[in-house]
Amino acid sequence: MTRNDDDQGAALPVARVAALLDAAVAEDEDAAATAYEELKARLPPEEAADLANRVRNLRSVLTRWRRRGQELSALFSSARELAELRDTDALLHRLVERAHDLMGTDVTYLSELHEDSDELRVRSTLGTVAESFRALRVPPGMGLASKVVRTRSAQWTSVYQANRSIPHEAGIDAAVAAEGLVALLGVPLVAGDRVLGVLFAADRSEHEFVPEEIALLSAFADHAAVVLQTARLLEQANVAAQEAERATCVLEGHVTAMERASAVHEDLTAVVLRGGSAGEVAGTLGTSLGRPVTILDGELTPVAREPGSGGVHYSAPDGTLLAAVRDAVEAGRRSGRCVFVEGGAPLPEVAVAVVAAETLLGAVLVGYGDLELREVDQRTIERAAQIIALVAVKQEAVAAAEDRVRGELVSDILRGDASRRRELLLRARAREVRLEELRSVVAVSVAAERRRSASEALRRAVPGGLVGERDGVLALLSPCRDPMTAAQEAWHAVRGVQQEPVLAVAGPPARSSPEALGRCFDSAQRCVRLLKSLDTADGTVDAQHYEPYMAMFGTGGAELAGFIESTLGPVLRWDEKHGTQLFETLHAFADSYASPSRTARALHVHINTVTQRLERVSVLLGAEWRAPEPLFRVSVAARLHALSRRVTAG
Repeated sequence: MTRNDDDQGAALPVARVAALLDAAVAEDEDAAATAYEELKARLPPEEAADLANRVRNLRSVLTRWRRRGQELSALFSSARELAELRDTDALLHRLVERAHDLMGTDVTYLSELHEDSDELRVRSTLGTVAESFRALRVPPGMGLASKVVRTRSAQWTSVYQANRSIPHEAGIDAAVAAEGLVALLGVPLVAGDRVLGVLFAADRSEHEFVPEEIALLSAFADHAAVVLQTARLLEQANVAAQEAERATCVLEGHVTAMERASAVHEDLTAVVLRGGSAGEVAGTLGTSLGRPVTILDGELTPVAREPGSGGVHYSAPDGTLLAAVRDAVEAGRRSGRCVFVEGGAPLPEVAVAVVAAETLLGAVLVGYGDLELREVDQRTIERAAQIIALVAVKQEAVAAAEDRVRGELVSDILRGDASRRRELLLRARAREVRLEELRSVVAVSVAAERRRSASEALRRAVPGGLVGERDGVLALLSPCRDPMTAAQEAWHAVRGVQQEPVLAVAGPPARSSPEALGRCFDSAQRCVRLLKSLDTADGTVDAQHYEPYMAMFGTGGAELAGFIESTLGPVLRWDEKHGTQLFETLHAFADSYASPSRTARALHVHINTVTQRLERVSVLLGAEWRAPEPLFRVSVAARLHALSRRVTAG
């Protein structure tokens, strides 16, 4: 560098000028001062001052560029760091931290815009001390933040409280005052056509924000908005992916359940087609669901259980159905759907009624399992109930047809037509019954509505026998050689399926011919009628014990009960009223050949006791009751009454 001067004409050394510039660029104060002093001595005062001013300007420009470079470096570094974050909350907090480092202000915070309400809510802060400010909510159109959102550009103020161009609101002003903020700079976070929020830098003292600060925070906000929007989109994508995965799992579960339900439906259909039982349905359903299954009949008593269903508790100790289970079955009967049973394990989880038209045929009880009982599984249970209804209706139809066939066979046998013996043998053989081995006839009297279940019970209890209805009585033809044993077996079999009275009357022993079987049934049937006239409806009876009385009174009727009442009525009423034993004494007296001493020995009492009792009988029946004819009538009535009491007690 040289200088031409008319006054001095001296040249400035280039090395000294270069040293001054190098020291200025390197910000070496000492070297710059030394180089300047050496050049100053060679320059006039005005030019020396101009040189000093230019060096200062150069250093100022270099300082600004260095600072801008540092800011840009920090900006890009922050952008890269923010781009690595995926959690929105963590990203907002880190965004505020980096902005705070860049700006160097007292407080930095971010308000998020809620699209549904246009309300701005403070989400993250740094440098704040007031709790009210951290929970600040800015209503739409109020405060500096709303102005930033509306204009989509940076807004600032050196003194917030004194700035009347800002829409003030009491809550916002109180929060700003509590935090002690004075100067605020807000820039929008814009992504595309959406404003995500506002980023603020604030000081607690008056401060004029220069363009470099505004540009720096705006540039950072632009980067941050893109990163924030990307993070939100990724978060939404992750949520959508998780929901899709859950939906896929649910769909796979439904597909699996539907495939299982389809397989169970095929198995259940096969059960019906091959004439299977309720037990097969229970086994198929229980295996499919992995749960215990119990099937009840129309009387709500168990008829089938899937192995392992013993843990399902549904009845009280007396055998009655628990109220919760009964209520669920009744609700299922009305709705036709599965009904969940209240109470939890060990009660069943669900119950569904087995219904045909308006008739309750039973119920399906399903216990708890490891997997959730889905809607598809519930439909499977309901379909199983329908299958059971079909099986029950089919069995009912088959049973009705079989009852009709067997009833006709029994009626034909009891008619005793010898000319049809061979035909009857063949028809009985078709029912797996050997007519020539039938030895006992039992007449079983039950209520009409109970005859179907009683007939089925007898058929199961007497293999090789025949059961049919004739003249309102069930006729049992049994291979048992002892008629009374056959009657007792019949009584127990029927009482095992119902709690109603059952009267089983054994006919006389029969030979293996239709004629003999018919005569035995006639005797048993006449005895049933006789016992009904005595109001006897339950127990086992040998018809032979009543043969004399059937000969005397025919089939009984009203005259038989009237005979006992007219003959022994006063004695029976006296015993009932006073708790005495006049009838027992009178019966023993008739069986002891009218001998008081024999009567006393039979009753194990003193003869005077017998005498006193007989005197009371004389008062009640009249003094002539010991005459031959009255005594005969008294003896017959006493034996009839004793027989009827013995049947009732048995």
